Amino acid sequence: MEYKCLFFFILICGGNATLDLAGGPKSNGTFPKDFLFGVSTAAVQIEGAWNVDGKSESIWDYLIHNNQSFVRDGSNADVAADSYHLYKRDVEMVRELGVDIYRFSISWPRVLPTGRTNVINPKGIQYYSNLIDELLKYNITPMVTMYHWDLPQKLQDLGGWTNGHIVDYYIDYANVLFQNFGSRVKYWVTFNEPMQTCLEGYGGTYRAPALNRHGVAEYLCTHNLLKAHAGAYHLFNDTYRSLNGGKIGMSLDSNWAEPKTNSSRDKEAADLYLKTHMGWYAHPVYSSEGNYPPELIRLVNEKSRKQNYTRSRLPVFSEAEVQYIKGTADFFGLNHYTTYLLSMADKEVGAIPSHENDVGIVRIQDSSWPSRSSSSWLKVVPFGFRRLLNYITKNYNNVPIIVTENGYADFSGVADHARVSYYSHYLNALLHSIHEDHANVQGYFAWSLMDNFEWDDGYVSRFGLYL
Repeated sequence: MEYKCLFFFILICGGNATLDLAGGPKSNGTFPKDFLFGVSTAAVQIEGAWNVDGKSESIWDYLIHNNQSFVRDGSNADVAADSYHLYKRDVEMVRELGVDIYRFSISWPRVLPTGRTNVINPKGIQYYSNLIDELLKYNITPMVTMYHWDLPQKLQDLGGWTNGHIVDYYIDYANVLFQNFGSRVKYWVTFNEPMQTCLEGYGGTYRAPALNRHGVAEYLCTHNLLKAHAGAYHLFNDTYRSLNGGKIGMSLDSNWAEPKTNSSRDKEAADLYLKTHMGWYAHPVYSSEGNYPPELIRLVNEKSRKQNYTRSRLPVFSEAEVQYIKGTADFFGLNHYTTYLLSMADKEVGAIPSHENDVGIVRIQDSSWPSRSSSSWLKVVPFGFRRLLNYITKNYNNVPIIVTENGYADFSGVADHARVSYYSHYLNALLHSIHEDHANVQGYFAWSLMDNFEWDDGYVSRFGLYL
């Protein structure tokens, strides 16, 4: 037991002797006996072999190869950490950390080169089968993320997540994964950070496919993605759970929203941020009511009418769809890194139309919050982590929470003092949330196992526990 949590044990016991930043004094608590400690990665960021053994082009391959300036250092993910060829070394690193579980993603275009099930790539299936078997050989539990942003470009050519047919395409893809790996995989994540896919990929320019069709595409994308998630859940629940057991959920990214001041307006802004960002995806799945948050429905409807649209730009779920989507998760996967200060906008913000303009709030960070990260936004604010866990527990029916990502980006090198400090503070805040706030947290994954291709940051930002 002592060895299985070795990395995290060292951070808690050997980290900062004095823990401050309002995350709580050094906790004397311990993690529950069955608490899961793990590390996470994603296919695009580590596998390389972008066109090897039958893999087709993903939307990230297409974007980077056709727009080299998109990436901060001009790099690409063609080789990355070469995990396609070095997966045994990856598993060895997981073993060296002494953790229980490894979260990795499966590349849709590696398994289904056309995006559909008319062509199933045996070499892609074999690669993931080998990785899973290697993990199980050393008693490491695999957690599979089914979609971590790498849509087959062939499906994007048909409209990607704005095309309603993608719901069926995704469910077919999920069925291939359940058929081939379900007897060996007990934890499934349908989507990683869907808000990044839809808000930044379809409504913005920071994530592939970088369409920038703001005000419409992010809502269409989300609508289809939530239906795809629910379809995969019901397929798992109705067909595979009784055969193989296991759990399935979704990983949502969220910052904590702190009011900029104690004014009622700023408190309203912080609450609105959580409801219209994380809640955009969480409320349909995890709330007792289901459907989109009422605040988001009202705001988009009001803005749409003012902008002379015939109907709201936010699509409407039928009552049957609300019920179909509600409750479709066994756990709440949370990806969290930092905190922002929120206030209500006193004028129009963002492009018109856009989700940003619809919501009408402004976020900043306190300049006194510490950070020496290679990612300027990554401020060290452990109290925000604790408050977010408490918020999820209270607002979503005491749902089991698995922190599927938390980590710190540094520059290259092995002098990781800032990273150690970050983990020490955040793990300490996590202990307080479990023992004092009674947050139902059942696992924690560090991001990430090794330095990797960090999207538009390329290889500048280093999140890895290994180089």
